Amino acid sequence: MEFDWGVVISFIGYFIFVLLIGFYFYKKSSNLSDYMLGGRGLNPAVTALSAQASDMSGWLLMGLPGALYLSGMSEVLIGVGLAVGSYCSWLVVAKRLRQYSYVAGDSITVPQFFENRFKDEKGVLRLISSAVILVFFTFYVVSGFVSGGTVFTAVFPGMDYQMAMIICAAVIIAYTFMGGFKAVCWTDFFQGMLMLVAIFVVPLAAMGKLGGPAEAMQAANNIAPGFLDPFTNTDGTPLSPMVLISNLAWGLGYFGMPHIIIRYMAIKEPRMIKTSRRIATGWIVLALAGAVMVGIVGRVYLGDVFTDAAGAQTVFLVMAGQLFVPVIAGILLSAILAAVMSTADSQLLVASSAITADIYEKFAKKKPSEKKLMWVGRIGVIIIAVIAAVLARDPQTSIMSVVSFAWAGFGSAFGPIVLLALFWKRTTRNGAIAGMATGFVISILWNQLWAGPTGLYEIVPGFLLALAVCVVVSLLDKKPTAEIEKEFEEAKVSEA
Repeated sequence: MEFDWGVVISFIGYFIFVLLIGFYFYKKSSNLSDYMLGGRGLNPAVTALSAQASDMSGWLLMGLPGALYLSGMSEVLIGVGLAVGSYCSWLVVAKRLRQYSYVAGDSITVPQFFENRFKDEKGVLRLISSAVILVFFTFYVVSGFVSGGTVFTAVFPGMDYQMAMIICAAVIIAYTFMGGFKAVCWTDFFQGMLMLVAIFVVPLAAMGKLGGPAEAMQAANNIAPGFLDPFTNTDGTPLSPMVLISNLAWGLGYFGMPHIIIRYMAIKEPRMIKTSRRIATGWIVLALAGAVMVGIVGRVYLGDVFTDAAGAQTVFLVMAGQLFVPVIAGILLSAILAAVMSTADSQLLVASSAITADIYEKFAKKKPSEKKLMWVGRIGVIIIAVIAAVLARDPQTSIMSVVSFAWAGFGSAFGPIVLLALFWKRTTRNGAIAGMATGFVISILWNQLWAGPTGLYEIVPGFLLALAVCVVVSLLDKKPTAEIEKEFEEAKVSEA
């Protein structure tokens, strides 16, 4: 894409908009609960769109379309798994977690909820879950910074990638630093709407250039024997059972994704969850359908110009630049920044909460003031962002691979524990610790040692083994105390 002031103006306008949101909420965060959880005051629409926008990231507009561009419709099963997993998480976890987190000591973070749920006075469970968050969110933020740097270098030819990535990171840090959870959620709300519009406008415009939907799909069908078959490789051979299971298993991640389930805890009223679920499900189905269109139509429109993941993940960027006048292209390309920011800001804030509320406040010798905790949280945002920026220096980093690694890690370590903590009274502290540690270790080891040879995504063995270990250790452990059982029943009554 050639340099154009129309694109520059669109980008600058977008940056000013999100920074103003951060500044607006800067004065409205008076304590740690406001900064980290918005005072449990989100409305249904903001809860829904902020949850889904923070979920999708640059993966939606870059990673998934790039995978579809290269491999065809076999990658669409990931989207199917995600849509089903998202709906099930809203249906099963959301309302119960909103109530239980309040009953269990008005918990404002996921690690704090685990500690309060199991009455872990020593703080071991809180410390382990905080470590899991810091490890995997650092990698997750890396994918966002890589996406942002890639967008900038495409929009501003000749700009150094590392400088581009730093500029993007600086803007995300600025409004997250100032406004905290409310700023993050409201920017995510507007960014979610922009992402949804852009992801349909670009492929529909390309279809128009190709002669219409029928012509575009016919051309796609001619690319390779199985290009449009979700159960077939591009060489015409059927997908292996391992690949089918792996793609659909992405949905398991939703049960343990901290930056998503924290939204359930923040909604104003439990009864609003139903409305949020409907909005969120509609958004994710439409967004994933649009991403599929970008990848498939992009392959037809652009041809075989990309042969690797790093190039293919720019298909949306290239089409937007070719199909629209600069000002419109700038707005559409801002959608990728929206996707990047809506995830990176949420992850930075949750990682910061792990440092502030789950480590510093918990283990400080003297109870710190609310003001001091808020500033520790802001400093935590900067620390995590700097580490992620250092790790994101390589522009060839595959967004899809980094996201899949972090997604599996959270799904394996937290997913089973969240479900059992909410719905099985017999779950114990030691069972939760053992299960979480198992999911964490297995997801990493499987990714490094066995994912390639077996073809099985690490979230499958990680989730199942963590679930099994938590159940077995809990059954071998002492029965939960009467206080824990009482709270469990109170959460059920409050949820009704």
